[in-house]
Amino acid sequence: MGRAVVVIGASLGGLDALGVLLSTLSASFPWPLAIVQHRSAEDVADTLPLILQRRCALPVREAEDKDPMLDGHVYVAPPDYHLLVERAALALSTEARVSLARPSIDVLFDSAVAAFGASVVAVVLTGASADGAQGARLVKARGGTLLVQDPATAESGVMPLAAIAAAKPDRVLPLAALGEYLNRLAAMRG
Repeated sequence: MGRAVVVIGASLGGLDALGVLLSTLSASFPWPLAIVQHRSAEDVADTLPLILQRRCALPVREAEDKDPMLDGHVYVAPPDYHLLVERAALALSTEARVSLARPSIDVLFDSAVAAFGASVVAVVLTGASADGAQGARLVKARGGTLLVQDPATAESGVMPLAAIAAAKPDRVLPLAALGEYLNRLAAMRG
């Protein structure tokens, strides 16, 4: 499979969910991770990465336009910008909101599939909207891997349920098991 990219979407309850997931990733996790957490345009930039860094052994930073995507690094969408994955770099966009959100999970997932095809590993976490469902469908259609948080372990199960309804996930796992599954997947695909 070669190089893969992990894209993660979260909304309501996402801060806690991301903290749990990132805290279980190995310090030697080999793939880049790009995260969209729904945030208000008024959020202070860099606050989310600082909070997540306390829970994660990997470097966490807010994405900047044209950032190279480094293996084993975590990139978080800044407030009020879509985050897009390109083949070797990240891009930011102020295009219109998608599913009432900017950043949008669908935009992240769609761009990752366009750049990486079947090498995308998409993760849908807790949230109160259907953002991410269309992207999840595209990930599966292109042969990528889709992991969804078990709605019973989500602060809001709406987003995981929408992803499950839109596409057949490879795994639906309790929040506490998602990071460990990513570790095993990376080790298997070496």
